Amino acid sequence: MRLPLPARDSVKKWKKSTVKTTRILIMPGSTRRPSGAPQRRRQTMKKYFWQSLVIVMMLAVMIGCAAMEQATTVATVVGEATGTISRQQGESIRKSSKAVAKSLEDFTPEQEYYIGRTVGAVVLTKYRPLDDDRANTYLNTMGQALARVSDMPELFAGYHFLVLDSDDINAFATPGGHVFITRGLIRCCRTEDELAAVVAHEIGHVQLQHGMNAIKKARRTEALSVLVREGAKSFGTKEIAQLNDVFGGVITDITNTMINNGYSRSYEYQADAAALSIMKRMNYNPRALPDMLNVMAKQIKPGGTDFAKTHPSPQNRIAALKKNDQFVGETETPDVRKNRFMKAVGHLL
Repeated sequence: MRLPLPARDSVKKWKKSTVKTTRILIMPGSTRRPSGAPQRRRQTMKKYFWQSLVIVMMLAVMIGCAAMEQATTVATVVGEATGTISRQQGESIRKSSKAVAKSLEDFTPEQEYYIGRTVGAVVLTKYRPLDDDRANTYLNTMGQALARVSDMPELFAGYHFLVLDSDDINAFATPGGHVFITRGLIRCCRTEDELAAVVAHEIGHVQLQHGMNAIKKARRTEALSVLVREGAKSFGTKEIAQLNDVFGGVITDITNTMINNGYSRSYEYQADAAALSIMKRMNYNPRALPDMLNVMAKQIKPGGTDFAKTHPSPQNRIAALKKNDQFVGETETPDVRKNRFMKAVGHLL
């Protein structure tokens, strides 16, 4: 039996209703959205998808993760394919991922050397090399001997030592083994043992890779900035506020860390400990380092731009040294060392 066809007016109403419903449900550009649990779930998925990726990348910045870039790439592709995130948001994630991956890369010995040369060139724009072959040869000979007994005796292009023509009390150790000591700091030394303590301290910075660690911290700070910037492009004020609630303290702590103003004070204590170990291997008097620091304490100016600015106080360094197991015994400085020291740098004192 044939069923009666619906009236023409009924068909028109049915088509109109269907088109209207379809537009409401699936038209991507429509301003009218269905209300209820499905829409709220989708919005929640978007929010937590992005936040989860940010969490992963920030953790990678802080603790390291070699597979981080690959993981975020896969997650981004899945997010775009399922419509959880937009193409713009996916691009922001990829940019952030690349920045974080760069912050986790290790440097080759050759790269460290050329980075150190660049830093050294900057030092030499402020300080002039001392035109004194005798003093520079003496410093290099001593420095090479101390470097050979350090925990990092071999570098890409070896160690290099230079006296700077300045009354400032300062010294610099760049990545790759470039060590600079000012004439003013040499004047704080009364014996070869005390000068050896200064040189060993700078070698300690090199063997502990304090310079490269500072650069890596700077990279991580930059990576975190990219995360926040790219997140701001993809989400509104509310979402960014939620991220800041979770990570604001971490970001503030890292960005406020001193990474471009000399080594941290904890690094200085570590370099002092390394200096004691190096000196002991060369049979230098371990008490020469605190002796030199006592002389320095009388000469540095509080609030100055040299050691007073970037180092712990000599008194605090001496107190830390006395707690070190290497700080034992005392050796007499042989006459040959005394004569050698005075002949090489006595005219600078």
